[in-house]
Amino acid sequence: MSTADIEPDAASAPPASMKSGGRRFGDALFNALSVGSGLLIFVTLAAVAIFLTLESLPAIIASREFSGSADFSLIEYSLPLVFGTVLASAIALVIAIPISLGIALFISHFAPRRLASALGYMIDLLAAVPSVVYGLWGGVWLVPKLEPLYVFLNTYFGWIPLFAGEPTAPMRNLASASVVLAVMVLPIITAVSREVFLQTPRLQEEAALALGATRWETIRTVVLPFGRGGVVAASMLGLGRALGETMAVLMILAPGATFSLHILEVGRHNSIAANIASKQAEASGVDMSLLIFTGLVLFVLTFVINAIARWIVARSGPKS
Repeated sequence: MSTADIEPDAASAPPASMKSGGRRFGDALFNALSVGSGLLIFVTLAAVAIFLTLESLPAIIASREFSGSADFSLIEYSLPLVFGTVLASAIALVIAIPISLGIALFISHFAPRRLASALGYMIDLLAAVPSVVYGLWGGVWLVPKLEPLYVFLNTYFGWIPLFAGEPTAPMRNLASASVVLAVMVLPIITAVSREVFLQTPRLQEEAALALGATRWETIRTVVLPFGRGGVVAASMLGLGRALGETMAVLMILAPGATFSLHILEVGRHNSIAANIASKQAEASGVDMSLLIFTGLVLFVLTFVINAIARWIVARSGPKS
């Protein structure tokens, strides 16, 4: 091959400096887009926090002028809503977590592949159902079906504070709202837990079985410890949805403003989100500012719970 045959190809190739320059520009652009996308989250959170704080100031100022010293009226208005929100969400998690873990373990370790795929698809569909549909289903169909159960619990377990009181029909109480919330958060917890359980190292499971462990002992000693952090994260995701759920609670719960533990009684509890949704259309001035203040309380509550969840997940991870 002659030199003349090589020269055209060499002349047509771009200089090495242009190649490195193009790569440097692409890396810089990608880096800027990535950093900007990450900072956008902080900017959005800061914007929401600033908006809630500024719009809450009229209610805070009016409350101080009214009480003369502390924000007593704000506390008196907000704490029952916080109590109802947290209580309903906690009961929903108590109901949903065991069922979700059972479904996730069945899909990941017991069900045949075709059945597991079908169940996983159905779980994903349940997570996409709008909350208003759950509210209609709970208010129209589920509440009447739960009445015999509530009467039974009140009759035979009324000595427990949660089941005490006087349940009256229709059973639009905190218990009904909590059951619907449990159904709503169940797909989220199940889907995340299923993916975590599927990531369990296969060799560890086979080693446990080879040592004579039963199927349940393998799950208890290998699968569940491995997925502990993921289960906590899934539960906190479900708790976040339960805390902020609006329409389903609004359509089921007969509102009240007390600190009662009697979840079977009607007109005792309310949630922050449902209270805002029911009153914001007619509120103005200080009343609107008061509703925004409760939104700020919910924002802080959700932030604190997610921070605790991140701490628990970090401590549940593998130790170096």
